[in-house]
Amino acid sequence: MKVLITGAGGQLGKELCKRLKEKDFTVIALTRSMLNIADQQAVRHAMKHFCPDIVVSAAAYTSVDQCEAETEKAYLVNGIGAYYTALEAKHIGADVLHVSTDYVFDGQANVPYEVDAQADPQTIYGKSKKLGEELVRLVSDEVKIIRTSWLYGHGGHNFVNTIIRLAETKDHLRIVNDQVGSPTYTKDVAEALIHLLDQPAGIYHVSNRGSCSWFEFATEIVERSGLTTTIEPISTAEYGFQTPRPPYSVLDLQAIEATGWKPRQWKDALHDYLQVEGR
Repeated sequence: MKVLITGAGGQLGKELCKRLKEKDFTVIALTRSMLNIADQQAVRHAMKHFCPDIVVSAAAYTSVDQCEAETEKAYLVNGIGAYYTALEAKHIGADVLHVSTDYVFDGQANVPYEVDAQADPQTIYGKSKKLGEELVRLVSDEVKIIRTSWLYGHGGHNFVNTIIRLAETKDHLRIVNDQVGSPTYTKDVAEALIHLLDQPAGIYHVSNRGSCSWFEFATEIVERSGLTTTIEPISTAEYGFQTPRPPYSVLDLQAIEATGWKPRQWKDALHDYLQVEGR
């Protein structure tokens, strides 16, 4: 079976390519430089040329602050680009898995967001991803939309690597303690996506189990890496983000669990990641 992946140069895209190849799928890995998903003609050409059976739409503009400054680009990539990808995939009869985000929610809940919870994004990034979801669903009722959160993976910039780098050079770190979510290893998301290839269409939430604040996440990273930097919890207001972040973005996992998928605890996944990284 042939799988085409947009955004194959990202942390999730790389991991998914690796896992699919291990399972003997034929993988067409298209990075941002290889395919501009906001160019419909380019997307159409790629679909007709490669004729995949499955398309994983993982390309996105994910810089939350930059999306506020480059609104048009955010909507072009996360909204229109997602639409072109799904539309041209449908024209050749390919199944579509579209990767989305916890940022489509308002972040004001105190219990995990279910798959049918009202989307009410508070940032351009979240609004553009919500638009992408809506346009993809307009193309077909048979798409699978996978929302995930707090991703980290090998071969790129992420919170885990940043904390380790800072902890190796600084004696003291100040980390936000009033934003809560579920840290999620790209390996687990990639394996969940492969699992979902044979599942019904719909919306699925995929993350590691459990939740924590960024402060708690950073503390776990430092301790498991054998570092001794002290970490001070601070508020979002003290940190001074340019763009609002969701105070709470934990995703309810019942939909994917109903298919037989068993998410592992975020601490276990982090331990696995650090071992692979040689920590």
